[in-house]
Amino acid sequence: MQKTVLVAGSHGGVGTALVDGFIENGYEVITISRTQMNDSEKHLRIDMSESSSIDVIRDWIAPYMSELIGIVNCAGILHDAQHKPEKNLNQVTGEWLEESMKVNVLSHLHLAQAVGTMITSQSSLKWISLSAKVGSIEDNLLGGWYSYRMTKAALNMFLKTLSIEWQRRASKSSVIAMHPGTTQSTLSEPFTRNWPKEKLYSPTITANRIITQFERMDANSSGHLYHHDGSIIPW
Repeated sequence: MQKTVLVAGSHGGVGTALVDGFIENGYEVITISRTQMNDSEKHLRIDMSESSSIDVIRDWIAPYMSELIGIVNCAGILHDAQHKPEKNLNQVTGEWLEESMKVNVLSHLHLAQAVGTMITSQSSLKWISLSAKVGSIEDNLLGGWYSYRMTKAALNMFLKTLSIEWQRRASKSSVIAMHPGTTQSTLSEPFTRNWPKEKLYSPTITANRIITQFERMDANSSGHLYHHDGSIIPW
């Protein structure tokens, strides 16, 4: 049986490295992103944050479901040209919080809704959503970064809840959140100029860590937020 993995948000640095890494490890890879990466039928260009994407993704992915063993969703946003992570309460705006929620949460929700109707009691699907340690409420000792923290905490709650529902329907399935570590990318670049080099990882290193976690996942590991070293971070 062909081992097929879906990488969503595949146009970013980590997503691109994941595609390469999975292929090098013998997987067939299909991809989703907002960017037209190629003209292959194995790539879908769509904005997962829009509810209209649900039916489109469902129809596109249906032919692959019998061989699909896992999904890694890399969709996420920390900043854009006009908005930086908030340092204090007065910098928080509803506009940016809503945009962060769309990308950091709805893009994961909509993809799960598209796939969820096709999961059967025999499914052993693995799901990883890239989250962040700063989304851990218990681990928050520094404050700041309001929108990013709030939306990643919301993503974590969604994944915890999803893991419970899917395991009731398919006891062999597994759903986890993963903190990939600070990776060289357009998302992290403005905040890593003075970051310790030993704690700034290349996309390839990060992708290999995610693939390692993916391959060791099973039903017993479901429902947790994992650090890139494999340890569990408190919600």
